[in-house]
Amino acid sequence: MSMIEVKVPHIGDFESVEIIEVLVAPGDDVQIESSLITVESDKASMEIPSPVAGKVKSIAVRVGDKIAEGRVILLLDTSAVVEDKAEAKAASKLDSKTGSIESAEQVSSVKAVALSNETSAANFSGTADMSAEIVVLGSGPGGYTAAFRAADLGKKVIL
Repeated sequence: MSMIEVKVPHIGDFESVEIIEVLVAPGDDVQIESSLITVESDKASMEIPSPVAGKVKSIAVRVGDKIAEGRVILLLDTSAVVEDKAEAKAASKLDSKTGSIESAEQVSSVKAVALSNETSAANFSGTADMSAEIVVLGSGPGGYTAAFRAADLGKKVIL
């Protein structure tokens, strides 16, 4: 079992914000960027997304709580998602003529490759050529404006 603590990300210049809605429950499957909770400050409300996919094991917050950056929101089990992805890749390895899986050995090898790819990316400890807090895809009028606004707010941006 691979458990991950999902914590409150940087929330701006606020000491704490109030939770106005909890959008998941224990046992729910969440995808990357799925909304977990909604928080509200005196200026706006925003949803906090999941940084990884997984199954919600427990929730550490409830509606009305005041939370700050770094506080644990919930625990996610990411191992179930890795196994499901591996099985989906194996199932998609069909023989184009018969429509059936080619062999049990091929299913095992596809599953092993999928699992190794998932864990190697998650455990990368090398250095990257570039790093940024925000990457803006597209340099049209919207992308250009978004990148400059983020840079004005002190974020490291790649356009």
